[in-house]
Amino acid sequence: MNTQFSVSPENKPIFIALGFTLVIILIGTGYTLITQGAAPMLMPSYLAQQLQIGAFLGVCAAGMMMVILLGHIDLSIPWTLTAAAMMATTVGGPWAIPAGLAVGLIVGLFNGLGVSVLRIPSMIFTLGVDTALRGLMVAHTGGFAPQTEATPLMRFLAADRVLGIPVALFVWAGVSIAIAGLLSRTGFGKAVYATGAKESAAFLSGIRTKWVIVGAFMISSLCAATAGILLAGYSAKAYQGMGNPYLLPAIAAVVLGGTHILGGRGRYIGTLIGVILIVVLNSVLSIMQMPEAVRQIIYGTVIIGMLLVYGRETTSRN
Repeated sequence: MNTQFSVSPENKPIFIALGFTLVIILIGTGYTLITQGAAPMLMPSYLAQQLQIGAFLGVCAAGMMMVILLGHIDLSIPWTLTAAAMMATTVGGPWAIPAGLAVGLIVGLFNGLGVSVLRIPSMIFTLGVDTALRGLMVAHTGGFAPQTEATPLMRFLAADRVLGIPVALFVWAGVSIAIAGLLSRTGFGKAVYATGAKESAAFLSGIRTKWVIVGAFMISSLCAATAGILLAGYSAKAYQGMGNPYLLPAIAAVVLGGTHILGGRGRYIGTLIGVILIVVLNSVLSIMQMPEAVRQIIYGTVIIGMLLVYGRETTSRN
């Protein structure tokens, strides 16, 4: 009997994340049955609503995975998301969404050049970019809440439903198909894995590693901008700090899905399951009325634990 698929290092975290997801669903269902006499987590309408909210995180995590596969990280996600949403609602009309996406492409290009050409550590450079974006947006709004509104198309993409299914899920599915196809069926995807595994070896083999890094950061920021446009549509407006709750969960979803934090290994299906795990965990914590501080502690603990596991694994292989 061939058990290679089930025991391979790349697939094991995926099964573990899937198992944890099912356990969390059972815990949440048991809790609501005892306290409320009902099981809302098993109702299709409730699950669709939770996945609709989770679509924003899912799009962010898809882009974050591209960067983590290279062994880098993008800490500019929160204000890239916010800046894209603010610019989209400010421009309005048919150019709203292109304006928001353009913000993501520009930020991603800047991040990629800073990391690949200037060789500044991604954690430091993207954190600086995030801070600069925050300052620009505060200057743009004068420190007050923006008075702009989302366009009808933005509201349709984020809040409406087609055949009972939230349109945001279709957007998330489209992004997922694009990222999964890019990683598994294109030369760029193979270059991402090779660069993440060993950048110097990839460069010597003829891969233009600098542009691979630039491309990955542009995809990351573009996904963040897309999430910002969707979130502004869901909220009917943009607001300062709207991207702050998405950074740590996006990283957690990617790591929980089995993508190696040091780069070179990971599958998009794992990130997808990681996002669902985070969404289900959020739902159960909300049902149990856990405060936000406890949620952040849980996210941080999970990431630290996975980092320790990956660190020990890398050390043992070396």
